[in-house]
Amino acid sequence: MSTTPEQINLWRSAISEDQRLEFKEAKTQFDFRTLCKYCVALANEGGGRLLFGIADQPPRPVVGTSAVNDPVGMAEKLFQTLGFRVDVEAVNHPDGRVVISHIPSRPRGTAYHLEGTYFMRAGEELVPMSEDQLRRIFAEGEPDWLEEYSRTGLDAAQVVELLDTQGFFDLLKLPYPVDQSGVLDRLQQERLVDLVAGSYSIRRLGALLLAKKLPDFPDLARKAPRVVVYTGASKLDTKLDQPGTKGYAVGFRELVGFVMSQLPQNEVIENALRREVKLVPEIAIRELAANALIHQDFRVTGASVMIEIYTDRVEISNPGEPIVPVDRFIDGYQSRNERLADLMRRFAICEEKGSGVDKVIQVIETHQLPAPDFRVGFKRFSAVLLAPRAFEDMDRNDRIRACYQHCCLCYVLHRKMTNQSLRERFKLAENKAESASRVIRETVEARLIRLADAAQTSLRYRSYVPFWG
Repeated sequence: MSTTPEQINLWRSAISEDQRLEFKEAKTQFDFRTLCKYCVALANEGGGRLLFGIADQPPRPVVGTSAVNDPVGMAEKLFQTLGFRVDVEAVNHPDGRVVISHIPSRPRGTAYHLEGTYFMRAGEELVPMSEDQLRRIFAEGEPDWLEEYSRTGLDAAQVVELLDTQGFFDLLKLPYPVDQSGVLDRLQQERLVDLVAGSYSIRRLGALLLAKKLPDFPDLARKAPRVVVYTGASKLDTKLDQPGTKGYAVGFRELVGFVMSQLPQNEVIENALRREVKLVPEIAIRELAANALIHQDFRVTGASVMIEIYTDRVEISNPGEPIVPVDRFIDGYQSRNERLADLMRRFAICEEKGSGVDKVIQVIETHQLPAPDFRVGFKRFSAVLLAPRAFEDMDRNDRIRACYQHCCLCYVLHRKMTNQSLRERFKLAENKAESASRVIRETVEARLIRLADAAQTSLRYRSYVPFWG
């Protein structure tokens, strides 16, 4: 193994350290136990490289290191401690010595640990992996839950009776076959239905997407989304609790329409005219509901996707913790259920390219609403859409969250956030520039955004990017 200085320069130019890279100055030494933790964390994330002698902040200059005088000996020590091989090499870069630890990926279905702790990276920290993440890794060697059969021993007529085949072909924008065999052939091509020993079996994926009635599939009935409407801002008084009955794909439009029909309305005045508008825009409901259905953890039992409507907010939640860190929702994408996501994309319900949250943030800003609040709970993730609230009525966390999301949105749209763009986001007049500056300072202090150009001294021309940008 021989790494060139040119390759090191390519790694230094990476957008962020999340690309399985970790940079440390380590000019003279680096704690061995911390090194072991990083090896375990990077291995659990799919493998990567830890580089000593390089500053971890862009533009990541090479500062050189005298740590790890014996790379071969260090590799042997790591193997004895960790139980897996980490190759260590020293490279003479023109700007200084660099030491690289090449860390392999963990085996499928296995997570590495150090003295019983399964480490992962979380921003600048090394933290124990959550129960949800460990369960997901250990389940990699098991059969895919969605691909297992929900109903077996069926004839062709029973399959057509159980599944909305007309809706299936409509969603794919295909003509309906002239005979039943053409319908079943297409379902088999999509691996939603199988012909097994002379009878048909419906996979859970096929039933979840296309069921006319989810209760006809006992193992899936609890996976139906629920819409709960409350009379106030708490759970004390329930007005309506409506479980869904149709499959996710064939029932999605009806689900969104029902949620919109239950939303409170607000009166707004535009150009001296009064009009009624829903609490939150439909596109936000559509995108977050689709995300909740697609990215839920189906192995969490006794739980389902829920859309809860209060007088001052809407909470859309799903079982399981997110794979992508919450602060990377706008620029990151990884599907927990790939086949489900692929079919929902082909049905034009989602795009499967990570743009759903971007759309939500954009429409929320257009309507001058508070920033969505993404919350990770115990085996559950929630997205909270808040009712209209003036800037003066937002608390510090509301403003910081809105500033960070605005900065992320600017970044993915190939722009940079400025005081002016933030004032426009909050609908603040020009004489409120100091209010916007205060929010920016607080968001910088929270280490969520940073100056795009650290050398820029003029307050007037300062621009900002997300901490990972």
